[in-house]
Amino acid sequence: MAKRDYYEVLGVARGASEQEIKKAFRRKARELHPDSNSDNPDAEAQFKEANEAYDVLKDAEKKAAYDRFGHAAFEGGMGGGGGPRGGGFHQQGDFASAFSDVFDDLFGDFMGGQRAGGGRQRASRGSDLRYNMRVTLEEAFTGSQKTIDVPTSVACASCSGSGAEGGAEPVSCPTCSGMGKVRAQQGFFTVERTCPTCNGLGQIIKNPCQSCHGQGRVEKERSLSVNIPAGVETGTRIRLAGEGDAGTRGGPSGDLYIFIEVAEHSIFKRDSQNLFCQVPVSVASAALGGEIEVPTIDGGRSRVKVPAGSQTGKQMRLRGKGMPALRGGGIGDMFIELVVETPVNLTSRQKELLREFDELSAENNPRTHNFFSKVKTFWDEMKG
Repeated sequence: MAKRDYYEVLGVARGASEQEIKKAFRRKARELHPDSNSDNPDAEAQFKEANEAYDVLKDAEKKAAYDRFGHAAFEGGMGGGGGPRGGGFHQQGDFASAFSDVFDDLFGDFMGGQRAGGGRQRASRGSDLRYNMRVTLEEAFTGSQKTIDVPTSVACASCSGSGAEGGAEPVSCPTCSGMGKVRAQQGFFTVERTCPTCNGLGQIIKNPCQSCHGQGRVEKERSLSVNIPAGVETGTRIRLAGEGDAGTRGGPSGDLYIFIEVAEHSIFKRDSQNLFCQVPVSVASAALGGEIEVPTIDGGRSRVKVPAGSQTGKQMRLRGKGMPALRGGGIGDMFIELVVETPVNLTSRQKELLREFDELSAENNPRTHNFFSKVKTFWDEMKG
């Protein structure tokens, strides 16, 4: 049976561009793949026919020969039914290779890798590291400098990070020929995987360094000085460039990220740049008014006037006594919140005086009077 014209097989016109031919084959591959056509006994033969046509038309030299001589260009001494290199799709490797050319376009970087030849990894960047640092509110207010010990990977001094004894250069991996990838056949597909011999580096070390065992890095604890700027908050991130893990094969080091957590304070509560401080006052002080002394985050003291008749929750503001903004931008305020404290463990005399005071001050409690008036009205309405 005479072979069909390759252009007809792919459904493209003579003179079609490389992209048009590739696009047509992709469409045919989806259409005719045997896995998707179990009910069509001719699908496999048609799929192979499309692959054979694409194997010729995708190659500029083969295409030129086919355009001039047709199928006769690949007959006789040229290899019989396959192509100038012999075999065509009859050779499993060539068939899979032809389909692999569009495989990436169909499915992306399968198995998370790049195509062989395009992703040699000789030097790679080191990993970033994270360090959680806890600081006090006072340290967040003033800023501070801290020394931390960070376990990390550093370039091996013995081999200067090469991983080879004496600093010798690595050699090309014999398994993947330096590509970092190997191909494996799975049915009609060619799947690329990371080379198991060199782990994708494309190179191996014949004589590994005795100090780092060929890794080019050794574990070491380093002491670093970290500047904590004033105004940091929980969640603030400080980046120390190049202080992470050392890269492989002389690659650049990663970064170290310091994540700040500001510890809770026993006196102050923080909300962004503002501070809040609850101060207990006696019933007498709240009723009569007066002055109280309160602490400030800088270690100082401030006197605050309490208005007569103050209730629990009453707030007074001390401007500029809060936290500084990170990297400038002003200073917040401090808010004093009064908590009127009810006395406990009263003596008989104190109880007697309070009862007398309560009787005399019935009209001095407008909120109490107003509340119970509403309660009486409510009960009267319910009865009605």
